[in-house]
Amino acid sequence: MRRILGFLLLLATTSSTAVARDIFVDNLAGDDRHGGQTSVGQGVEGGPCRTIGKALRIAQRGDRIIVANTGEPYRECLSVQAAHHSGSDAFPFQIIGNGATLDGTVSLVDAHWEHFRGDIHRTRPARMSYQQLFVAGAPAPRKSPQPGQPIELAPGEWALLEGWLYFCCEKDRLPGNYDLSCCLHPVGITLYEVHDVIIENLTIRGFYLDGVNCHDQVTRSDLINVRSEYNGRSGFSIGGASRVRVDSCSAGGNGAAQFRTEGFSITQLLDNQFDPASAPAIVREGGEIVDGQ
Repeated sequence: MRRILGFLLLLATTSSTAVARDIFVDNLAGDDRHGGQTSVGQGVEGGPCRTIGKALRIAQRGDRIIVANTGEPYRECLSVQAAHHSGSDAFPFQIIGNGATLDGTVSLVDAHWEHFRGDIHRTRPARMSYQQLFVAGAPAPRKSPQPGQPIELAPGEWALLEGWLYFCCEKDRLPGNYDLSCCLHPVGITLYEVHDVIIENLTIRGFYLDGVNCHDQVTRSDLINVRSEYNGRSGFSIGGASRVRVDSCSAGGNGAAQFRTEGFSITQLLDNQFDPASAPAIVREGGEIVDGQ
């Protein structure tokens, strides 16, 4: 009898931990005092979380974070790491974006600009190694002068050189007359030491390093239909000893590479679109790339 009771107790415990939860996030209607059990508010305690970060803090193995696409960007920098953000074959840990946007920019409305020459002004952003500049949320056209060369910009163009961000205004206008923003947060989503993770249907933009960085020991994990654009360094970076599949993703407008690998990583690429207009489609600094079949 004791053996039967012990077996039943073990079975009940295993079954309860195997059932994944859905955690709902809504950056307009949500509240981080909620536990995310439902997609709509239910009184004082029930309803979605307001931030993806809160959902990650309360998430456990195999949970699904379901993000509402409200039309308003989620201005967060996310970290997916350790055992509680991992899953299994039956219950992968998932972030389902529903087409929502993760945005890493900050307004330059209070930045200190100094006059440089003609209609060109400059400021020192908080992040100086990689950057992007946006005007009313849209990427501004960029020029890339080399050190020692004169900075020549047409109205609306910008450049980053030796830690200075240069912007050329239209005649009789100043930087304060524009809705300017630049990158603030380093990485949209960092994955580290996790397994059986799926991230899908998100747009990630405006981070000064990478949109997605699988830093190390990320295994049996998939990036599906993720759009990563206008980040300072790359759209996707896979490094360390990670093993990742990138499926039906796109990258464009990133500063140094659309997709990059390093270390001893192995990445499987399947049906992706990496636009080389602003930077090489793929940059390998180590790692191995295999075509998906």
